[in-house]
Amino acid sequence: MPDGETSPVAGGQPSMDPSPSFSDQLSLSQVKNHDDSVKKDPRTIARKYQSELCKKAMEENIIVYLGTGCGKTHIAVLVMYEMRHLIQKPQTNICIFLAPTVALVHQQAKVIADSTDFKVGTYCGSTKRLKRHRDWEQEIGQYEVLVMTPQILVHNLSHCFITMEMIALLIFDECHHAQVKSNHAYAVIMKVFYKSNSTKVPRIFGMTASPVVGKGASSEANLAKSINSLEQMLDAKVYSVEDRALQSFVTTPVIKIHHYASMANGESSFSSKIYEIKCQCIANLSRSIEDHQKRMNTKKLLNRMHDNVVFCLRNLGIWGALQASRILLSSDRSERHELVEAEGNSSDDSLCDRYLAQAAELFTSECMIGDGVSDLSSMEILKEPFFSAKLLRLIGILSNFRLQKNMKCIIFVNRIVTARSLSYILQKLKLLQQWRSDFLVGVHAGLKSMSRKTMNIIVDKFRSGELNLLVATKVGEEGLDIQTCCLVIRFDLPETVASFIQSRGRARMPQSEYAFLVDSGNKKELDIIDGFEKDEYRMNMEITSRTSNETYIIPEERIFRVDASGASVSSGYSISLLHQYCSKLPHDEYFDPKPNFYYLDDSGGIVCHITLPSNAPIHQILGTPQLSMEASKRDACLKAIEELYKLGALSDCLLPKQDDAEPERQVSGSSDEDECEDAISRGELHEMLVPSAFRQSWINEDKIVHFNSYYIKFCPSPEDRVYKEFGLYIMAHFPVEAEKLEVDLHLAHSRSVMTKFVPCGIVEFDKDEIKMAQNFQEMFLKIILDRLEFVSEFVDLGMGAESLTSSSTFYLLLPVVLQEYGNAMKVDWKTMKRCLCSPIFRHPADTTDNKVFPLDYLQLANGSRHIRDVENSLVYAPHKKTFYFVTNINYQKNGLSPHDNLGTSTYVDYFIEKFSIHLKCPKQPLLHVKPLSNLHNLLHNRKCEDAEPQELDEYLIYLPPELCELKIIGFSKDIGSSISLLPSIMHRLQNLLVAIDLKHMLSSSFPEAHEISGLRVLEALTTEKCQERLSLERLEVLGDAFLKFAVARHFFLMHDSLHEGDLTNRRSNTVNNSNLFKLAIKRNLQVYICDQTFDPSQFYALGRPCPRVCSKETEESIHFSLNPVKEQGKATETRCNKNHHWLHRKTIADVVEALVGAFLVDSGFKAAIAFLKWIGIQVDFEASQVVDICRASAGYFPLSSDVDIPSLEGKLGHHFFHKGLLLQAFVHPSYNKLGGGCYQRLEFLGDAVLDYLITSYLFSAYPKLKPGQLTDLRSLSVNNKAFACVAVDRSFDKFLLCDSNDLSEAIKQYVDYVRRPVSDSDIKEGPKCPKALGDLVESCVGAILLDSGFNLKKVWKIMTSFLDPIMKFSSSLQLSPVRDLRELCQSHNLELEFQPVPSKLTKMFSVEAKVNGNGVFETAQGTGQNKKEACRIASLKLFSKFKYQGWKAKSKTLEEVLESTSKMEPKLIGYDETPIDVTDTNIASHKIVNADLYKSNPEIRRIQETVEICSPCVIHVGQRLQSSAKGKLGQIYENHEYGSDSSGTGTARSRLYEFCAAYCWKPPSFECCKEEGPDHLKQFTCKVTLEIEEAQDVIFEFVGEPQSKKKDAAESAAEGAFWYLQQQGYLPSSGN
Repeated sequence: MPDGETSPVAGGQPSMDPSPSFSDQLSLSQVKNHDDSVKKDPRTIARKYQSELCKKAMEENIIVYLGTGCGKTHIAVLVMYEMRHLIQKPQTNICIFLAPTVALVHQQAKVIADSTDFKVGTYCGSTKRLKRHRDWEQEIGQYEVLVMTPQILVHNLSHCFITMEMIALLIFDECHHAQVKSNHAYAVIMKVFYKSNSTKVPRIFGMTASPVVGKGASSEANLAKSINSLEQMLDAKVYSVEDRALQSFVTTPVIKIHHYASMANGESSFSSKIYEIKCQCIANLSRSIEDHQKRMNTKKLLNRMHDNVVFCLRNLGIWGALQASRILLSSDRSERHELVEAEGNSSDDSLCDRYLAQAAELFTSECMIGDGVSDLSSMEILKEPFFSAKLLRLIGILSNFRLQKNMKCIIFVNRIVTARSLSYILQKLKLLQQWRSDFLVGVHAGLKSMSRKTMNIIVDKFRSGELNLLVATKVGEEGLDIQTCCLVIRFDLPETVASFIQSRGRARMPQSEYAFLVDSGNKKELDIIDGFEKDEYRMNMEITSRTSNETYIIPEERIFRVDASGASVSSGYSISLLHQYCSKLPHDEYFDPKPNFYYLDDSGGIVCHITLPSNAPIHQILGTPQLSMEASKRDACLKAIEELYKLGALSDCLLPKQDDAEPERQVSGSSDEDECEDAISRGELHEMLVPSAFRQSWINEDKIVHFNSYYIKFCPSPEDRVYKEFGLYIMAHFPVEAEKLEVDLHLAHSRSVMTKFVPCGIVEFDKDEIKMAQNFQEMFLKIILDRLEFVSEFVDLGMGAESLTSSSTFYLLLPVVLQEYGNAMKVDWKTMKRCLCSPIFRHPADTTDNKVFPLDYLQLANGSRHIRDVENSLVYAPHKKTFYFVTNINYQKNGLSPHDNLGTSTYVDYFIEKFSIHLKCPKQPLLHVKPLSNLHNLLHNRKCEDAEPQELDEYLIYLPPELCELKIIGFSKDIGSSISLLPSIMHRLQNLLVAIDLKHMLSSSFPEAHEISGLRVLEALTTEKCQERLSLERLEVLGDAFLKFAVARHFFLMHDSLHEGDLTNRRSNTVNNSNLFKLAIKRNLQVYICDQTFDPSQFYALGRPCPRVCSKETEESIHFSLNPVKEQGKATETRCNKNHHWLHRKTIADVVEALVGAFLVDSGFKAAIAFLKWIGIQVDFEASQVVDICRASAGYFPLSSDVDIPSLEGKLGHHFFHKGLLLQAFVHPSYNKLGGGCYQRLEFLGDAVLDYLITSYLFSAYPKLKPGQLTDLRSLSVNNKAFACVAVDRSFDKFLLCDSNDLSEAIKQYVDYVRRPVSDSDIKEGPKCPKALGDLVESCVGAILLDSGFNLKKVWKIMTSFLDPIMKFSSSLQLSPVRDLRELCQSHNLELEFQPVPSKLTKMFSVEAKVNGNGVFETAQGTGQNKKEACRIASLKLFSKFKYQGWKAKSKTLEEVLESTSKMEPKLIGYDETPIDVTDTNIASHKIVNADLYKSNPEIRRIQETVEICSPCVIHVGQRLQSSAKGKLGQIYENHEYGSDSSGTGTARSRLYEFCAAYCWKPPSFECCKEEGPDHLKQFTCKVTLEIEEAQDVIFEFVGEPQSKKKDAAESAAEGAFWYLQQQGYLPSSGN
């Protein structure tokens, strides 16, 4: 961009400068504006050239080219400061500072935070995961400067988390990485997302110590073009500063070259010896090994390790090679791969260990023979070949500097192994004791010893002087704030001029030295160093005076963009995104889903062929021809991303679906454990419905009111009480189910009263009768619930109009008299009138003069009363503050009668002694009374198991009349006994009527609801919290299992391209508690739920209105109480007039599942599915979808030769019509030779159906199991380990198709462990159960389900045949040994603790369980894959010890419960669907081919064998392809893969090149060896020559058939080579 022009800046107009003029900075700091809050001013310490460059940066986009230590970062800080009016809050624009390494991110963020008042956020791979738009919105709202790695910005720009319009200032640190030809994230950001012609673009500021990077970029021919291209890429101009302006700030080191002698012959001989060791190891690679990918990876790793050992031998000597061998030998797999920079994790570690051990032994023996020492620290004389000449020269340099004051040195090497080996040697040598050294390599190197924390510690030690020598890789060149040194040594030469400049920048101390070690016999090394200096000079001159405007052509980046969201992915980023997608596929320790890339030669270029993991929705992607392998890879990956998006595997933001799910869509999670603890436990206030039958009022009726009457029949057991007959009078007619209600009320001592409702027709009440009835109901409700009101002398009855209208229920409970005939009854008006005429209700009493005592009267505390008024009445004894029913008057006893059986004390004496009361009328007969008891919830289960009901004598006492006040005349104990039952009865009736209302509402929505009973609905609406002998929990278990099955079936059929992980996520999002809660609320289901224990004191009915009137103003005070400790609202269970109650979200979700279970039990699948559809969960499907999936299974027929189908069908007990389904059920995801597909989708379906079938079995077989016990038994039966027992029992493991030796070995170990003799079994940690075994059972059931057309009866039959091993497993296993052990300890007051134990085993956890107390001390140790597993094993051992010793917990174990529970006939609950006919002969009648495709082979004849002295044997193989054989080879190429590096497509010639590269062989050599025939009928014969590392003394020559084209002749030779190599075992056969 020309000087003087400005670029548009985010947040301002295009023509406006981003800040006031830099020359006005003094006045800017004095102006009082929104910047008053800025306290730190970086301008105060700015150097002149920094200020000038900042001013230039305010005018245009610039790239600052300055050496290391010149303060480039401070210039960036100055630019930020000058643009603060665009960045600081409340502005929405941000500054993004990009740094290429994690270390630089943290380092630069600290500099910015220390220099300014900006709020700085740091983002790199190790920071918290920010997955959603909302996460980044919060970050942008919080921070003003975001320092991040460029990969994170690419990710955010690609997925629209951040847009270019948001960025006001974009800073590139080490911006030389933004090369036109590179795929660095810097280049991607500018090429894909930065549009210079946009109306709003960020200011660009770049920093670099070298504007060019890469080999050849700084040459005279390319330099100007490279710099111009960098400017073009960043839309910026390069600016620097003259050297004289920097001289006072930065010193330049002296460059010295130190020569060393060329390699000694001894080292050359050693190279030959370890090469022989490598060849021996490669020769030992088994040709018959099944895992050919592992074989190739082993060869690659072996070659890499050999190369590194040889490199150390040549550069460090024998001691260095020995140390390198030891380092590699002691490293684990991942660390070893990183040390030698090898890819792939699947390799034979034992072979690599063998090579390293033999190499180390060779070097050790030579050191012992030559030097006689085995330890470097005791080394006296340093000589070759034990130390290389190069290393000896280095030691000499360090010796010369060792006594210098404040000496500090960095030695730069190019390899990690060299750094570690060299550091070790320098630490051990006595000669260099003054040098305190350590090594420094990148964190990405994967070394456990080099974490980011460790790196920072080493750098800090170097700064402080605790260390003064670092052996560093290129990580020390840039990015780390390493203190300047007096000596920098390039042990290995830099690879680029940028590396030369940056490593030199570390030597910035006065009189410092920048030294090179150069082979005196290698002039090329001197030329390289001289070239670096010339390149740097040319670079500086080019910046000063430009020689050319020529640039590289920026290749057009292919982009896939989603219009709906704006998300876009470049071809470069698509590679990373494809790997990210594959990593999200279902995987385990035996299957790591990754894309495999193969490259084919094509006439238009190189074509990349991608094979995706077998569980991906697409399996193969073939790109278009490109000019390079990298370009073809990017092209194919972008095509794969596009295809995955079209199939729905990627969201609109181009992210894997599970990563992109917003909280709003999942609410709080995606599983049954889906909500955070706070959300799932949070209660919400909901109103509970009053049944419609109770809401019908008579308040506004005419004079005569018609009531439906129901006799409440009490049937006590035993008949030890007399209950007054009562009737229920209500305006509405009860539904039939309510009329048939029977309520079993539990009394004390296992007694009970069965209550029934008997319809007695319609009766009429006039207004006076209604008033009397209302008063009577008000009276007895007050007596039993608000009795303290009757302590006073007078009580008012009669509700006002306001009280009547505010009542929520309208019914009357009245005493009745049964007629002698039929079921007729009439109201006992006489009793009611007598009660209501009591003096307490202000009616005159029949009293006499207190001085006169007729025989028929008794003197009471509130006057004398006739004996007929006293008997069968209610009295109050003030001295005891208790109400009593008077049962009779005992004329045989008076106050002078003995009080106790001993006769030593009279009642007179008793009352004097106990209450200090002197009886005035001791001769009056005593009253025989029964106390008025408090009400209880009689709906609880108060009966003990197997306890017989026993008669219970009534509790009666004697009281002198003069101590009692008469309250209600005629209110007998029989009435009292009856009214004590009424609240519980009415509570149950009300809940049933609510359930019936819900049933009627559902019936009006879908007819299937008519079949369900109201009681079943009530059961589904009643939670365990109610404690009413019926609860939803058993139904919930059943409904939960069916819901998962129905939804799983729906998604399985609707989304045939989704893998198991996506299906599971979708199902979880549908069936999780959060979603069920939302759906229930939409349907208003919460108003029907019973979730509160019945509290008789809060029983409100007509005559006793709720005193708490709820409104918006009073709601909080009624239903919340302030918690002073936590200072937050705490819910209280207080009833209000609106029937508000607290419901947890999970409770509402549980009710949905319970209702599903209710429909299953009473009606069936169809009704349950209709209910799910009504509530908003779609589970329907088309029969054609089932047929289509069965048809698609024919693609697995090529595997039929690998599986004994008849035997397998016999083990399963099902003859498959669609054999492909059976084959698919045994294909492990690691087996990708078929071109895609595995059992995981069938496993998903089978898991769901097994869950339901086993739950149905347990639900019906054990009806008396408590819900918790049913859940425990289900958890034990429906799990992978239980299913694995079935797999072992049926020998399914023998049929599994997998490509993982580790899995095969793990399965073998587990099967052997399970089948071991029982006598061998102590409680010991057996091998871990491979998940694949249980998966096989689930996938088989899924296959049978499909093959039978969803005939659950067939699957039920097969499932029941599986149950023997499952139940045997379940009964012998504890669900939670930890829980059981805790319960046992609590029962016996023992203390239990778990303590970690250091384990020698890597990746294993050991825990010791200790039980102590009451003279008991026992311990047990467990080891497992994780801490939880270790605790489980330790607890199991300890629990078994206690069990053997006879200890028992108070509660029964599940095993004991099952033994004592009667088992019923198990049933398949609810199945009423018609199976789908999938037996279409047009789609399934495929012939099963069991022939080996390789049995008929082309004729091979050996032409000649010649053996020459000192040359390898040459084997010539001629080939004659018969047409039939050639056709079979064509089938082989089409249907089979040769190892996982094979593409399975393309020409034989290109694939032969690919195999040679994959197997680390030399490339094949093709030659046209013969031409014959006339020109128009010319025939060409081609031969291909191969040298195979496994057969080192043989050269193979393969001669093809004559063909009319040279290309076809080469193809023929390549096909012959393939056939021969396969026959000899060098390549995998079709069966593998």
